[in-house]
Amino acid sequence: MSKIDKSVRRQYRTKVSEDFPEKIQFGPWEFRKKSSMRYGENPGYPAAFYQEVGARGPNMATLEVLQEGTKGLSYINVADMDLGQRLNRKLTQIFKNKKICVLIKHEMPAGVALADDGVTAFTRAWGCDPLSNFGSVDVFNYRVEADLARVIIEKGRNVEVVYAPDFSPEALEILRERKPLRVVKMGAPLEAEAVDNGLEFKRVAGGLLIQQRFDSRIVSLADIDVISEKQPTQEQKEAALLGWNVACFTRSNAIVLASRDKIHGIGSGQRSRIDAAEEAIRLSRRGYGPEGTIMASDAFMPFSDVVELAAAQGVAGVIYPLGSVRDEEVLARANELGLIMMVTRRPGETDCERGFLHR
Repeated sequence: MSKIDKSVRRQYRTKVSEDFPEKIQFGPWEFRKKSSMRYGENPGYPAAFYQEVGARGPNMATLEVLQEGTKGLSYINVADMDLGQRLNRKLTQIFKNKKICVLIKHEMPAGVALADDGVTAFTRAWGCDPLSNFGSVDVFNYRVEADLARVIIEKGRNVEVVYAPDFSPEALEILRERKPLRVVKMGAPLEAEAVDNGLEFKRVAGGLLIQQRFDSRIVSLADIDVISEKQPTQEQKEAALLGWNVACFTRSNAIVLASRDKIHGIGSGQRSRIDAAEEAIRLSRRGYGPEGTIMASDAFMPFSDVVELAAAQGVAGVIYPLGSVRDEEVLARANELGLIMMVTRRPGETDCERGFLHR
């Protein structure tokens, strides 16, 4: 007889009641309760979502739940939706007129792709890392139509939340066939202005951290400086632009492998940069592989080990910020290996942009 009672799974579906206040005030900023969550980061702990008074445009304050599914939104679902929406909005501003799909898992990008049609953008993003994308929150910058909805609910593909600016009536009918799926509509297109107080809050025991929200200034090919002997093609600079902006939304230490239309591998949240690079390359083997990609690093290279690994695995080049005492040594080694080295500043500038994220 099994010692495992199948009823234990109920804890993941059971909503926890909460009695948090209807509004919270931080100095001049007021937040009002929008909805209770199923539970917090873990079952058994109450949670709620508060919207900022006065916030508008494509952000969490304006979302509309169209289908709650059998479980309802959780604390982590909303955090994943936020990260995915912000990343997708940034990419939408850079890669205009492209269909963009961002897949998020545990507040980290797991798949990102651009295409001229919606189904291709989704399937291309899913192919980045099909294993990690199982149970993802999928964020689109375009209307979900029936053909895409059918692909989303295919057998063997598990999606937690579909979050998009709009859905066709036919798509909604199809998505209802997947009973646990949550379907959420954005309050505005991603091209619209998103307005809130622009601050990030992080609770610590006995206090509160506040900072201004980071927003990368590397938004065009003109914002990238080439410092290596080998020069990139336009496609390689486009890959660098995509990879850098995805790295800015990936938990540090972050390494992202990119081509011009998709992400190949993501190494995130590692204690050392070489570990993040090894993880990105390993995970890329689940999908498109590292060969010919541009590697984005969210901070400088403290040693030449990452460029040596990149060259050995067929990576074509790197985009990263300068700032290490070994910058010259790293660049010299990259030139020996024939790598393209690009940095996060405009030509003629001195300072580079770093893209750390810890959430």
